[in-house]
Amino acid sequence: MMSQWSAVYGIELRKLRALTRVWVVAALVVLGPWLFVFAIHQQDRLPLETLFGRFLKTTGFATPLVVLVFAAQWLLPLLTALVSGDIFSSEDQHRTLKTILTRSVSRPAVFGGKVAAAFTYAIGFVVVLALSSTIAGVIYVGSQPLIGLGGTTSSAGHAVALIAASWALVIPPVLAFASLAILISVLTRNSVLGVTIPVVIGFLMTMYVFLNGWDPVRHVMLTSALQSWHGVLDSPSYLAPAVHGLIVCAVYVLLSLGAAAFVFLRRDVQGS
Repeated sequence: MMSQWSAVYGIELRKLRALTRVWVVAALVVLGPWLFVFAIHQQDRLPLETLFGRFLKTTGFATPLVVLVFAAQWLLPLLTALVSGDIFSSEDQHRTLKTILTRSVSRPAVFGGKVAAAFTYAIGFVVVLALSSTIAGVIYVGSQPLIGLGGTTSSAGHAVALIAASWALVIPPVLAFASLAILISVLTRNSVLGVTIPVVIGFLMTMYVFLNGWDPVRHVMLTSALQSWHGVLDSPSYLAPAVHGLIVCAVYVLLSLGAAAFVFLRRDVQGS
């Protein structure tokens, strides 16, 4: 079983690497922060209403945090859905699922390999975006100390650790969005729906949080988990929202992948 899983995982990574949209997303996460920093330094006004926006020209460590604000609100659900929302439905659209399942590969191995590949790319996009924005900020502006949300000044080494922790905290909700996209991909067998529905859900969650909706509902939104990194940058720091976000994300992942596996492992492909 393990050898089958690893074989499927390797094949899925190669298949994703061959997709044009994956390369487009890769180019966006690599070049986007550089273009953003360049644009900021060509104008006099700063995004003062954005967390750390006022420090974009005083320390390079503000850049990855400003990028994280925008990415967590709008970008990460889209980047995740572009890969995860198609990874199962593409087999249905190309009528290749029956061929895969008749080549001595079990359904659990296929399911596990595809999920692992989708998660790998989702995490990879987050890591590359974090590294690119940090490097772009430091090269353009410098490694001056970072002033946190509580007014505490952090040295370069401490600032790097805080940035790494902040970006690490968005990985669980990203994986939750990936799981949701996988579930929709399995249920609908449609790549367009598998990509668009998670993005729409992410947008609605973001708007609900912005409008300060009813607390019990707002606290189970993935977009709330995407903002839990704020506590790391405060002084004193607080991690209760991050812990709560991890629990919420774990529930989303377990329920979404559990439902997706239930449907996929029982799917009739005889007529495919």
